[in-house]
Amino acid sequence: MITIKKIKSDKTKVNIFIIDKYTKLSEKDFTKSEIAFINKKQNSDETIISLSDFQNIKEVIYADSTEMSEFAAMENMRKAASKVQHKIVNHNIKNLVVKDLTKTQASCLTFAEGFVLSAYRFDKYFTKKEEKESTITEVSLISKQIDDTQINSLQNVLQAVYYTRNLVNEPVSFLTAREFAKQMKKMGEEAGYHVEIFGKKKIESLKMGGLLAVNKGSFNEPTFTIMEWKPQNAVNKKPIVFVGKGVVFDTGGLSLKPTAGSMDEMKCDMAGGATVAGAMFTVAKNNLPVWTIGLVPATDNRPGNNAYAPQDVVTMHNGMTVEVLNTDAEGRMILADALSYAQKYNPEVVVDLATLTGAAQAAIGTNAIVGMTNDKTGNFKSFMDAGDIVHERIVEFPFWDEYAEMLKSDVADMKNIGGKVAGAITAGKFLEKFTDYPYIHLDIAGPAFLSKAEEYKPIGGTGIGVRLLFKYLQLKAEKNERK
Repeated sequence: MITIKKIKSDKTKVNIFIIDKYTKLSEKDFTKSEIAFINKKQNSDETIISLSDFQNIKEVIYADSTEMSEFAAMENMRKAASKVQHKIVNHNIKNLVVKDLTKTQASCLTFAEGFVLSAYRFDKYFTKKEEKESTITEVSLISKQIDDTQINSLQNVLQAVYYTRNLVNEPVSFLTAREFAKQMKKMGEEAGYHVEIFGKKKIESLKMGGLLAVNKGSFNEPTFTIMEWKPQNAVNKKPIVFVGKGVVFDTGGLSLKPTAGSMDEMKCDMAGGATVAGAMFTVAKNNLPVWTIGLVPATDNRPGNNAYAPQDVVTMHNGMTVEVLNTDAEGRMILADALSYAQKYNPEVVVDLATLTGAAQAAIGTNAIVGMTNDKTGNFKSFMDAGDIVHERIVEFPFWDEYAEMLKSDVADMKNIGGKVAGAITAGKFLEKFTDYPYIHLDIAGPAFLSKAEEYKPIGGTGIGVRLLFKYLQLKAEKNERK
């Protein structure tokens, strides 16, 4: 991954300049003709003003935020950085130097964020990696507005996003449930938090019937991974618990998916679990004083062996019974066990993340996360605020009890699907039945995996949610420090 660092200007050759309407252009940085050209272009709608020639890269990013909100301006900067990255990717540059001529703290860091996110490539399985790799290994920042602590924090977050994207992009031929758990253990060892992995025997002893039912059709055994970061100076007396769906591949089981446009992207069905792993990495790596726990139940969903079948009745970890009407509604089955297990921690709030329903993606596409909650303590508002800052926005869906009526079963406590309508909401209401604490459900089905790149979000795994969860925890820590 590209390294970000702060340097002094001295006589360093600068590739990227960030300016705004208040910047006084100097002949120290530009020629007179360049200044005249920039001034002319500033009156247009162009964000990127190119001064490059065939030998030298010299781009000016116009970061005027007077006509938009601070967060919209930050997102524009990420997008501008992405355009620059794609423009110069084939130039033989090793160290990109960025000089911030504004007085806005976020501009330089946000450019670096967008640039590094855009530079991601999943090239593990290419035999000629050099053809896919960018030559840029460093982004050097010249700015009076930032310090090394901010840069290190950003570097850690971006590393976590890269790890998360890599996990989501791995095929199930490599990333079995057991391998997924091993990778999460490896991340914990690097960042310094505790990771415990439950195998099938332990899962059976815990009577996690949902996870075991989904796993019945698989040759590979399930896992249940517990990650915990508990610093001595934690600002919270009760832990914040993240739960991530870890279906490493979803065929639909006996309710088999059609291949074209449905099953062919199902290696991404563990994106929620990967996001939780990435979030745990960031909180520990940045030493945030927030007690945080991550839970990831993992298995593949196959139609083989003794696969669970429609009309089966499954007894879950908390003793509730579920009538299975669709084996492709498997994510909620494994998450339900994890959510009821989370009760043991007496948590402040539990947040699950899952590529759970096509209904969520159909409703809002790839531009946002579907969110639902029963939390009355303000945590959901804090998540939405964090989402606005990092541009991983949350759209709140209703969570009324009327939707739970659609889950009533004639033969068990409930059924695992609600019907043809409101599928994203009934899935959330199903999960809520396994909670007894403030609860937030985030359906990331739309933005977690893309078939076409969107600015700094690549084809395949996007790492959606890592920056969101970290920003939420960071804001919580800062709020408590101010008290």
